Amino acid sequence: MTKNTQNYNADSITVLEGLEPVRKRPGMYIGGVGTKGLNHLVYEILDNAVDEHLAGYCSEVWVTLENDGSCTVEDNGRGLPVDLHQKGVSAERVIMTTLHAGGKFDDKAYKTSGGLHGVGSSVVNALSKSMTVEVARNGKIYRDSYSRGIPVTELKNGLLPVVGKADHTGTKINFLPDDEIFEKTVFKSEWIKSRLHETAYLNPELTIHFSDLRELNQQPKAESFSLGDDGQLSFGLDTESLSRSEEITEKARTGGEQITYHEPEGLKAYVAELNKGQNAVTPIIYFKDTAGDSEVECCFQYVDAFEENIHGFCNNIFTQEGGTHITGFKTKYTQLINTYARQLGILKEKDTNFTGADTRNGMTCVIAIKYRDPIFEGQTKTKLASAEAAQDVAMVTGEKLEHYFDRNVETVKSIISCAEKSAKIRKAEEKAKTNLLSKSRFSFDSNGKLKACTSKDPSRCEIFIVEGDSAGGSAGTARNREFQAILPIRGKILNVEKATIDKVLANAEIKTMINSFGCGFSEGYGNDFDITKLNYDKIILMTDADVDGSHIDTLLLTFFYRFMPELIYNGHIYVSMPPLYQVTPKGKKKDPIYLYDDRELKKYQKDHESSTYELKRFKGLGEMDPPDLWATTLDPERRVLKRVEIEDARLASEVTELLMGSEVGPRREFIYSHADEADLDI
Repeated sequence: MTKNTQNYNADSITVLEGLEPVRKRPGMYIGGVGTKGLNHLVYEILDNAVDEHLAGYCSEVWVTLENDGSCTVEDNGRGLPVDLHQKGVSAERVIMTTLHAGGKFDDKAYKTSGGLHGVGSSVVNALSKSMTVEVARNGKIYRDSYSRGIPVTELKNGLLPVVGKADHTGTKINFLPDDEIFEKTVFKSEWIKSRLHETAYLNPELTIHFSDLRELNQQPKAESFSLGDDGQLSFGLDTESLSRSEEITEKARTGGEQITYHEPEGLKAYVAELNKGQNAVTPIIYFKDTAGDSEVECCFQYVDAFEENIHGFCNNIFTQEGGTHITGFKTKYTQLINTYARQLGILKEKDTNFTGADTRNGMTCVIAIKYRDPIFEGQTKTKLASAEAAQDVAMVTGEKLEHYFDRNVETVKSIISCAEKSAKIRKAEEKAKTNLLSKSRFSFDSNGKLKACTSKDPSRCEIFIVEGDSAGGSAGTARNREFQAILPIRGKILNVEKATIDKVLANAEIKTMINSFGCGFSEGYGNDFDITKLNYDKIILMTDADVDGSHIDTLLLTFFYRFMPELIYNGHIYVSMPPLYQVTPKGKKKDPIYLYDDRELKKYQKDHESSTYELKRFKGLGEMDPPDLWATTLDPERRVLKRVEIEDARLASEVTELLMGSEVGPRREFIYSHADEADLDI
């Protein structure tokens, strides 16, 4: 067969100039255009200020969420260079408008830094509706401004205009996220505050000031609602909301929320905060030293809990997915504990070594390295890939901990005691798991729940977890059997945050999910999770659009987060968005219109007379006809899905424990304080 090459020639090749690639594919640079990507803009500018601190020139940073929706980040560092660059314009403009331009490609200006790709500031500029840069340097204040990455300030002989005198040095950047790029342009302050506090722990000599001025325009909700016996909603004053109103009024008088983060105790304070409320088994253990190209700092403590909690950082960047520095620490630490266990006679010659998980259960640990030329996987830097970092961390860990353990034998014995308990429980639960998972009643054929798809290509397949047999029947009829599998679950699954692992594995719905996905699970004792064995590219939670459906989603997400977190981190978990209403226009035959919430309904009713359409409210997925279910929830071309992501692993863990754990008081307080952020279906 002769191939037609006439339509594919030199004219087919598009070259994106300047910052166009960023606006065309923002996800490549900031991870997405949702809230996670939006907040990432703040982190990129913040990282530049922190790099100035690491270089020894910055002691304070100010981060302000402005009343107009923009963000301002200011530091008292050296100030961006403003002299004439060889490109014929101010160096500041080169930095702000050119990808891979910066002072971090060699060690002349920065020995270590988090922003290594030279795209941070320019990416923020490209994705901002407007940006203003003020540089205090040489006793003067220089100003430059941009709109969607395009300069709007006129230069004179290539240099920035001077707008004032300065008795200080530093850089101040204000940017307004572009609503043409982002799904939402409202920063998530809780995530930002968590990142700022984290940065303060990692940099004991740095002070960070945070201000949130946005609440000045917010009107507190001073209403409550309840469902009466007649099925009607009633409204009334809510004292909790009134209290919130007084709080906001006070913030308005004092200039909004203002917090200063300064942690002179550094990682020791960080570990103490992470273990707050826990029963400590050991003192806080801290060490710091250099090896190779790395400065290694580590702090850990054991508490009376059977899980490990390890946080890794490289050049102040949180490596959410770990990396070589974590691997180096874990490997060396496991060797050390097993060596001491045998030297002390706790492990006999016939005994097998403790596993890595055994030695770390109960450990809360923060590992922070400064590395001259780190290699990250991706621009968002979620995983460190530098092989030498593992060697450096292992060397420092071995030398420092041997020195500490030789002088603190009782502490070593306490750690080994934790490992013994972990190993004992692990072996018992592995036996229980083997028994549970090997029973014939657990197979696909005998449980009869999974409606499998015909394709064997995991990259094409997706599985819908649906609520009840009725919805499962409708979805089973509506689906595309080639690549869509349906797994009905009965009612609300077990809350795994409150349950022991044996109860979790005894739960019929959870066992069915584990077997259906095919990749095993990970939890505390041992880990047989293997994401390469996952049978489906998408795992989609498809529940009714009501309170019960939301509760089921929450329970399922808790299960995934605690037992299969890699599915979330790798973007395999989704939540479907079934519509609440169906509108069928009268008269001429027209396709029905689906409305997903009350806001869409009100908007439609505002533009259409009630006599021109018929309105139907879906009570549940089980009551939807297969064609409606396909059109709204199953059809890849028309459905709406929300992908589940984790921005801040530490904060996510804390909130999961708070909302799904046994303590009622803190949960009630959290719900009250965040009630004005809820989207209510009324």
